[in-house]
Amino acid sequence: MPQPKLATFPAIRGALRFYQICSVVTGTMLLLLVAEMLVKYAFHHELFAGGSGGFLWWAEVTALGESTGDGFNISMFILIAHGWFYVVYLFSCFRVWSLMRWEFPRFLLLALGGVIPLLSFFLEVATAKKVRAYLAEREAADAVAAAQPQTSDLS
Repeated sequence: MPQPKLATFPAIRGALRFYQICSVVTGTMLLLLVAEMLVKYAFHHELFAGGSGGFLWWAEVTALGESTGDGFNISMFILIAHGWFYVVYLFSCFRVWSLMRWEFPRFLLLALGGVIPLLSFFLEVATAKKVRAYLAEREAADAVAAAQPQTSDLS
């Protein structure tokens, strides 16, 4: 398997930090989405801001899935926001995956972090630990190699 070049290490660190932020945001949005879906389909309500019910209020959802509320539909906002954050999360996964030159199944695993609740939090910790350990190991090996005197085989 090809190894990342030492010149890409700063880019890898930046991509990792972006991935970590995206993992937390996407995981949080996914948990909000799961809670919103539970409330909508189990309790038949959606959350609204403004409108006839006041600042924040719950509107009933009909048997056909249509909301009876007016105002800003926070439940729909959570759904749309998670979708867009997931796209950004996929980009961050792709960036780390491609810079680290991992196998394709690892990218698929990282991508699942945005659709399986809580997985992004666990993957964020495991991925950061793995990448940082790899970078430290490679830098230490490079420092040792640079410190050894160059011998010539011309004799």
